[in-house]
Amino acid sequence: MIEITNLTKTKIDLKFLPKAARAAFAVLRTEKKYKIFPPPQLRRGIGGGGVQNGFQHPTSILPSSEGRRKKEANGLKDISLVLVSEAKIRELNRKYRHKNEVTDVLSFEELNEIYICLPQAKKQSQLLKTSLNSELTRLLVHGIVHLKGYDHERSQSAELEMQEIEKKFWIK
Repeated sequence: MIEITNLTKTKIDLKFLPKAARAAFAVLRTEKKYKIFPPPQLRRGIGGGGVQNGFQHPTSILPSSEGRRKKEANGLKDISLVLVSEAKIRELNRKYRHKNEVTDVLSFEELNEIYICLPQAKKQSQLLKTSLNSELTRLLVHGIVHLKGYDHERSQSAELEMQEIEKKFWIK
């Protein structure tokens, strides 16, 4: 189940996103690997910050060990997707990642929440020469993969692993 809230002034049809979320969950259910999380002293806001290849990389926040245990026990069933402005995503990024900049997506594992910056998604869709729906789908899938504990910022191999998982979604 995905609950979608649009906190921006832009009105868009988001009916395609629940189907994209279900497909992402289906891909992740086929993943057999168990994730290894960093020790508590290394836990911090993880994420993009900075532009690479012409677009902003998505971001994630690691949960507390208690939140992780609940997630492992319950799996990902319900998530909340919130579309926000550049000001709001900057505020969240500053508060939780100590980065005073706009990013495209933030994931909060302990809350099963994904925040997507709609204006940033629009810019990226233009840069990538794709539709806004495709870019929102890409960011949602990326956020869901983060919610399942994957983190592209740990290492180059972790980044490649995430990319491979995300590719499986697009092949489906």
